[in-house]
Amino acid sequence: MDSNSVLSIFREITKIPRESGHEEKMTEYLQQFAASHGLACKTDATGNVVITKEATPGKEHVPTLVLQGHQDMVCEKNAGCSHDFSKDPIPYVIEDGWMIAKETTLGADDGIGVAACLALLESDLPMGRIECLFTISEETGMDGAMALEPGFFTGKTLINLDSEDEGQLFVGCAGGVTTTATFNYDREIIRPDRKLLKLKILGAQGGHSGDDINKERCNTVQQMARFLFEELGNFQLVLLKGGNKHNAIARETEAVVAVPESGLAGFKERFLQFGKDLAGEFAVSDPAVHVECKPFIFNEKAIDSDVTRRLVCALVAVHHGVLAMSQDIEGLVETSNNLASVRMVEPGKIEICTSQRSSVESAKQFIADKIEACFRLAGAQVKRSDPYPGWKPDMHSKILKQSVESYKRLFGTDPEVKAIHAGLECGLFLEKFPGLDMISFGPTLRGVHAPGEKLDLASNEKFVKHLVDVVTHFE
Repeated sequence: MDSNSVLSIFREITKIPRESGHEEKMTEYLQQFAASHGLACKTDATGNVVITKEATPGKEHVPTLVLQGHQDMVCEKNAGCSHDFSKDPIPYVIEDGWMIAKETTLGADDGIGVAACLALLESDLPMGRIECLFTISEETGMDGAMALEPGFFTGKTLINLDSEDEGQLFVGCAGGVTTTATFNYDREIIRPDRKLLKLKILGAQGGHSGDDINKERCNTVQQMARFLFEELGNFQLVLLKGGNKHNAIARETEAVVAVPESGLAGFKERFLQFGKDLAGEFAVSDPAVHVECKPFIFNEKAIDSDVTRRLVCALVAVHHGVLAMSQDIEGLVETSNNLASVRMVEPGKIEICTSQRSSVESAKQFIADKIEACFRLAGAQVKRSDPYPGWKPDMHSKILKQSVESYKRLFGTDPEVKAIHAGLECGLFLEKFPGLDMISFGPTLRGVHAPGEKLDLASNEKFVKHLVDVVTHFE
C-alpha cells in the first residue's frame, strides 16, 4: 500500500455520486468492494457500512483497530457550471503538486480518507484485525454517526481519517447545532413607476464554516443585507437568495429589487460603488469578490415592506464569524456562527440557515440562544436541529502516544497535537461508545466545501506512510 494505490481508489470514488443524503451508489460500491475481496461486510438501516479484515498470521493478539471515514461529500459548484452531481464524475486536474477541482468541490473531504481505508483492506500489510467504518451524511448533520447502534463495530481504538492538515494530529473538536429562522410574508404589487434590477455579489472564496471561519472571508449574504439596509425605503424586495450548505460560508448571493425609475441610475451607481468598497475591504481574503447589476424581467409581486425591513435588519444584526477564542489552546476558535444561507423555500416563506459551533457545550448553547433571540426579535419563527457533541481532548491517549512516536520515527520531527473548530464524528462516537480511544489525521486539503477544493499530493504521501506505520505497529 502506498499513496498511488490510495489515489487510484480515490479516482474511482470521484466517479460515484455521493451527495449527502444520496449515498446509495457509494454504499453499493463499498459492498461490492468487500464482496470482491472476500471481506466481511455489514450495512445498517441508515446506510453505515463496516468492512472487516481479519488479522494477518502472527498478529492475532493485536487489539482490533477501527479506521473511519464518511461516504458523503459537499456538492458545491460555481455559478454557470453545468456539472450534475447526481451523475457526472468530478472533473479535476493535477497542477503544481495539487489535485484540484476547478469549478466544483473535489470530494477529498472525505473521499481520500475512504480511499485510504479501502487501500488498507486490500493490502497484504502485517497488521491486526481492522474494522473500517464508513458513515453517511456527515456533512449535513452526522446522521450516520447519530444512528450507530451498539456493537456495530467492536474495536476500542479508532482513527478518524477526516482531518485536513498533514503533520497535525487532532484530539478534540467542536460540537455544533443548526438554527433555522423562517419569515412569513405577504405579497404586494410592484408599483407601476418601478423597474427591476438583479443585484449579485460573486467571486467570494467561501470555505468551511469551521476551518475557515476565522479567515475573515466575505459572507455574501450578510454583505448583500448590508447594502440593502442602507437603501431601505428606496426599493421593494422581490427575491433574495444566497449561500447553500449549512457548513459552508456563503460565496454568492443575489437579490431582485424594484426601484423607482427616477432613481434607477443613482441606485445602480451606489451598488457598483459598494462593490468597489467590498473589493477593498476583502482584497486579501477574497481578491475576486465583485458585484453585478443588471435590468431584470420577473412576473412576480414583491415581499411586503414590513417583512423586508425586519428580514434585512436581522441579516445585518445577526452575528457571523468568531465569537470567542479558546482560553486553553492558543489560536483555537472556541465559538462561532456561520450565516449560511437565505432562500425563498415556498410561496410566502423565507428561510435563513445558520450553524453554531463551540468546543464548550455551555458556550454552544449561548451562541445558539443569541442567534435565536436576534431572529425572534425580528418576528421570525425559529427552530434548532442536528445538534452534535464536541470531543474533549485526552492528552494521555494511547493511540495519540503511538501516533506521535510513529511520526517522529518516520519524519524526524514532532507532529502538532491540536484540537479543531470543525465538527468531527468523534464526539458522537465517544457518546455512543464510552471509553473509545481516538485520534484524527489526514493529508493537507484546501478550499473544502467550495469550488477549487484541492489535495496536496506530497502531503498525501506522508499521510499514507504515517497511516501504514501506525496500523502495522499498533499494539
